[in-house]
This record gives sequence, structure tokens and C-alpha cells, in this order.
Amino acid sequence: MADLTERAVAARVPSLASAQLSRIGRREPVTVEPGTSIGACVRAIQRTGTGDSAFVTDADGRLLGVLTERDVFARLVGPDVAAAVDVDAPVETMMTTEPHTLSTDQTVRDALELMQSGRYRNVPLVDEADRLVGVVRQVDILKYLAESFPEELLNLPPRPHQQMERAEGG
Repeated sequence: MADLTERAVAARVPSLASAQLSRIGRREPVTVEPGTSIGACVRAIQRTGTGDSAFVTDADGRLLGVLTERDVFARLVGPDVAAAVDVDAPVETMMTTEPHTLSTDQTVRDALELMQSGRYRNVPLVDEADRLVGVVRQVDILKYLAESFPEELLNLPPRPHQQMERAEGG
């Protein structure tokens, strides 16, 4: 049986944060080609139901930009609502060019720091040639961490903040 003390669990956390992103289950990104309409990008995101971003890649799979649902929503509720969103416009008119990326050799800590500092929910993962190889989401990291502590999670009391006055059944 694993040591479930708070000290033993805390001792395992730094090594988990130092794990490479290649150890985390990552999702296939929603990809579109340059020139794809914003409306088609939004439909692709909706169709997959696995993310909130469409990644624009060239014919070789290199990452050119990203369009997030936040980009679209910010335009809809932004100061210039009259301009709104032209769903027939190419994705290049609204995508973020040169998005922040990580490689699968970087660590979970790197991903968490980037997500926190940049307020990103999705981080594209690229290889040495800037080809998109996956995307890591906050939920992927949470799942990885939860799977690293199965006994601790399974043995949690239903309401940890409550203290029992006496043993049940006694």
C-alpha cells in the first residue's frame, strides 16, 4: 500500500511537474488550411467538440496561426460591435500569428506556467521543424495528475472538510 500521508504525496508533486509533455495524453488538434473561412473554422471546432481552437497549418503541417473561440467572441462583444465578424472572411484576418508553442520535450511545469501567464486553455505542441504534433489542454494535465494519485483520490472522504464525532456504525 502506498504512503498516503500529506508529506509523501507532496514529495511526489515536483517529479510530476518535471515530467515531459510526451508523457501526457494529448489531443489531435483541429487543423485548417490557410484561406479557410472563419465560419468553417467555427463549424470545425463545434463538430469535434474536443477543443476551442482551430490551428492553421501549411501543406507541410507547420503551424501558421491559431483561431480561438475567444478571438471570435471578443470581436462580437468588443468595442466595435458594428464590425462584428465576417464569417466568410479568411481565417488569417482574425487568427493569432506566431502563437506560443511548446515541444513534447518540455515539462508539465512549462505548460502550466505558459497557460497561467498567457491565460491559454490550449497549447500547441510542435516538433523541431515547427510542425504541429498535438495540443495539450488544461484538462489533459489535470487528468495526468489525477491518474498519478489513484489511491489518494479513491480514498478521499466524500466531504473532507467534515469531521466525524465518532466512528460510523458504532
